[in-house]
Amino acid sequence: MSEDRDRVPLTAWIDGIALYGPGLAGWPAARHALAGDGVVATPTAIPKLAVLPPAERRRVGTVVRLALATGLAACESASADPAELPSVFASSGGDGSNCHAICEALASGDRLISPIRFHNSVNNAASGYWGIATGAMAPSAIVSAYDGSFAAGLLEALVQLATPAETAGRLLLVAYDVPYPQPLQSTRPMDDACGIGLVLHDRAGAHSIARITVDSTTEAPTTMDDPQLEGIRIGNPIARGLPLLAALAAGESRRVVLPIHEQLGLAVTLAGP
Repeated sequence: MSEDRDRVPLTAWIDGIALYGPGLAGWPAARHALAGDGVVATPTAIPKLAVLPPAERRRVGTVVRLALATGLAACESASADPAELPSVFASSGGDGSNCHAICEALASGDRLISPIRFHNSVNNAASGYWGIATGAMAPSAIVSAYDGSFAAGLLEALVQLATPAETAGRLLLVAYDVPYPQPLQSTRPMDDACGIGLVLHDRAGAHSIARITVDSTTEAPTTMDDPQLEGIRIGNPIARGLPLLAALAAGESRRVVLPIHEQLGLAVTLAGP
């Protein structure tokens, strides 16, 4: 048999969805915009969080707040207990504001770095705060792949669901990116924050919204027909996942291509549950 015939496609069922972006204030509202009602690209609004202890809330930045809000909204959408789900966190750059503050300290005459700044500088900081906020003890993976971070996170999540030794049942994907402050912003520009969350299941269940099957491809990424939505898609690395969210909002069987890097994409075929 050929190698292609031997390969088993990765598949999963989507049980819950979350989305925060410019003019996309949560999935219930965003789905209408993505389904054709249009969007007014107002600044991304991140819900206030009460799940962290007060001391921890004072320490976290916008990146962590966005990641936690996105993960919690996805779990609520799927009627899932966030403490029980394994997770995959995906971000192209983590906490750029914290990185900027560390760079400023290192460039100063003092050069002392706050321990809080230091432990918030790692790319798994959001995952760590997720554990503090929800009590989650399940395994958590961290993925970063530049503009392909959403697709890479989705691929990692589906691989874990297909590997019984890794996880079974449901898994949470949280993808998030926030613009850097200057001068980093001029080198790595982003228009606004964006967070996408999915609760994925290895089988159809009572909360299943759609089934997805993925494979690699060299095709060009799918774009958005609406110019404003296309502007949002290219304005943040995580928003490269908007074509998949638009297909889910429309409730149609579709095939979309999400970028992983310049010469490789992730083809996602969407069907009913």
